[in-house]
Amino acid sequence: MRIGVHVSIAGHIYQSIERARVLGCNTMQIFSRDPRQWRKGRMNLQEIEEFKKSRSKCNIAPVFAHVPYLSNLASPLPVLYKGSIKAYIEDMKEAEALGIEYLVTHMGSHKKTGEEKGVKRFTSALNKILERTKKSPVHILLENTSGAGSWLGYKFEHQRQIIDGIEQKHRVGICLDTCHSYSAGYDLAHPQGYEETIRQIDEIVGLKRLKLIHLNDSKDKLGSHRDRHEHIGKGQIGFEAFRLILNDARLKDTAFILETPKDAEDSDRINLETVRKLRRVRKG
Repeated sequence: MRIGVHVSIAGHIYQSIERARVLGCNTMQIFSRDPRQWRKGRMNLQEIEEFKKSRSKCNIAPVFAHVPYLSNLASPLPVLYKGSIKAYIEDMKEAEALGIEYLVTHMGSHKKTGEEKGVKRFTSALNKILERTKKSPVHILLENTSGAGSWLGYKFEHQRQIIDGIEQKHRVGICLDTCHSYSAGYDLAHPQGYEETIRQIDEIVGLKRLKLIHLNDSKDKLGSHRDRHEHIGKGQIGFEAFRLILNDARLKDTAFILETPKDAEDSDRINLETVRKLRRVRKG
């Protein structure tokens, strides 16, 4: 099983590999650049080579890069829409140069213009991005959301609608965030609710497309539509739900990344230890 965390790229991007290695990760996620700023230039060749060199010394695979938050492929604003497409293409090229296998993205906000229009804009933009990078081995994962405001992705039907409209379907998969799912109304906290959620994913999108699960507990109640991550077992979802997820044979080929709060120096280590114990100790 592949279990890791979202690690910092502070200093130099290649230092993220060592941070993951020290924690005992065999997979990891990063931001390839500052998530709250537009790109200021391309990464230099030395950074890229050092990243690949550091990774070659570790058993860390796959590596996921999360798209920065400023981009919005569902935006009705022409300047933001076109700028987001341009930024995504650069992110894809950079991920390929670094040897990163997957780019994780939210599905954007339709800004109160309606879900149908938002889905169409996102799908059109993603087709342009994939066409401009058609020789790239990098895959895109559509991450579900909590359903706050005008954000798309709070139900699996949105992912299905987008994938249905994608020409290069083989390059698109999905990412399930447990906190987002719970906040959107999928009751992962109880066995029956968990089974129903897995059934819906398989029926609507297909479990074969589920390449990544973001493991996060939730500070808020079921259906709150609030995106506030909590330490594993310390929130509303609880230990037993994560035990179910981690020991589900249907997810044996799915990678798991922790995006839990980093409110203490050893937060990642503690959450990783918790997850590993839940994986090893099966109920009953």
